[in-house]
Amino acid sequence: MSTSYAGLSFLCKHAHVPSGERAGFELPLLLVGAFRSLIDELHRALADAGHGEARPIHGFALQAIGPDGSTTSELGRQLGVSKQAAAKTAASLERAGYISREPDPEDRRAVRLLRTARGEEMLALSAEFFEAYHARLTDALGRRRLVELENDLEQMAAPNKERFPGFPGWLG
Repeated sequence: MSTSYAGLSFLCKHAHVPSGERAGFELPLLLVGAFRSLIDELHRALADAGHGEARPIHGFALQAIGPDGSTTSELGRQLGVSKQAAAKTAASLERAGYISREPDPEDRRAVRLLRTARGEEMLALSAEFFEAYHARLTDALGRRRLVELENDLEQMAAPNKERFPGFPGWLG
């Protein structure tokens, strides 16, 4: 095993792998670690650009709200969370200045969540970061190897594509 997995002694003890190979339990840890590293780096960059209050759920929620807005119920369905969780997320977005609330012109009982210019800026900065990150990976791994990695990851995720279109429901 190439890394110390403190706290996973049970798994380590039962992992019988040839020298130079990894134990099966390492793959999910590496995938989660890579994702967490990417998200942490993104949020440091966002903080440096004046978005220190941004949280991982905010980007997902702003994407789910979309350019035309949504209700809290629609946001919950898009994210795969309860209406109460969606309301908490919307309140957090509003406190950060990423959304505003306006009466729904089609349903006087409903309130529309709309992205603000600040929310749009945070999404644009995130998109720029992801493009730069992708370019760095291309430089580090080579274009062909990165394309192969992306294809392999897509194949691994394929059976669950319908389960996480908005992603956070199962993540958070």
